[in-house]
Amino acid sequence: MSLDHFLAQQLTDTKKAGLYRTFRTMESAPKRTNRIDGVEQLVFSSNNYLGLAADKRLADAAKLAIEEFGTGSSGSRLTTGNTTWHQKLETKLASFKQTEAALLFSSGYLANIGVLSSIPKQGDLILSDELNHASLIDGCRLSKADKVIYPHLHMETLEKQLKENMQYNRRFIVTDGVFSMDGTIAPLVEMRRLADKYEAYIIVDDAHGTGVVGESGRGTSEHFGVLSDVIIGTLSKAVGCEGGFVAGSSILIDYLKNHARSFIFQTSIPQASCASAYTALEIMDSDKGHLERLRSLSAQVRSGLTNLGFNIRGDETPIIPVMIGEADKAFLFAERLQAKGIFAPAIRPPTVPEGESRIRLTVTAEHQKRDIEHLLQSFYLIGRDMKVIGREKNFV
Repeated sequence: MSLDHFLAQQLTDTKKAGLYRTFRTMESAPKRTNRIDGVEQLVFSSNNYLGLAADKRLADAAKLAIEEFGTGSSGSRLTTGNTTWHQKLETKLASFKQTEAALLFSSGYLANIGVLSSIPKQGDLILSDELNHASLIDGCRLSKADKVIYPHLHMETLEKQLKENMQYNRRFIVTDGVFSMDGTIAPLVEMRRLADKYEAYIIVDDAHGTGVVGESGRGTSEHFGVLSDVIIGTLSKAVGCEGGFVAGSSILIDYLKNHARSFIFQTSIPQASCASAYTALEIMDSDKGHLERLRSLSAQVRSGLTNLGFNIRGDETPIIPVMIGEADKAFLFAERLQAKGIFAPAIRPPTVPEGESRIRLTVTAEHQKRDIEHLLQSFYLIGRDMKVIGREKNFV
């Protein structure tokens, strides 16, 4: 049997399971609307939470950096890829996250892998939330430490696991700050209490928290007033750019420079990306209008869907999962949304558990009142017709 024949059989099984995926082509800049495969759509699935990805100020900063430095960094940070822009952005990130130092990675995925493959060692234990992002899971797999999984946000089980595993050299609690598929927020206050009580360390992937939660959008640490031992983040979501980072103590950052393979052996992000991200952080620091608007619109969508009778999950974040159930039903729901001009793809296994397929809505600061009204009306009509909500519900 040829390799292609074997792979074709696997794809056939994927299609039969209703899990086959295809690309959709975005034909314009990431804004509230986009031309997708030739059709104008209202986008409710973007991680561009603050609407900065197409901000002219970020583009202008990138252009100036390209004129000065060119289009590529030309090497890893330890060879030719370290410039004044990389250092300037790291200083800005440390200030934004209120830590001693920060270190840029080429993506949030690589930051997670770099931290978890280099810090926890053989003889250590990683305690990981069952709904952690794939990049955290992959980082844990690369670590030589032992691993245990605790139920999502279940602090009683986490404490039990910590108490029963005191024989390990070190224990690391690993969690998302904001969980990307459920919109829930890790309870860092309780985690910090448990970490201090059982001499453990907290590693938080704050990809979906940075720019979104906390009084001024600095993330889950600000939201709870609790500092994690390691903060991992991305520049590709609310910041509207590309790249990842780790923030923490100066010793942590120095260690990662010397031990994180996904940092040492990876070409650094272009200077233009640094310049645009720096500009975005300055905007986030000086203008809270984007964040306030995002929170207001998110609350409108959340309350509107709840009043219509939909089963939604999550805390007060712009991530609003609408639970549908089976994969094929969620896929059909998404197709019918698209027919009404709304792009919000179905999230299906293996990204989420069997029977928990959903429409993962995300709100951005660029959405308008009429967008929210159209979204809610469309959900009402489709949900009633597909019996996701009861027919007795009335759309107001």
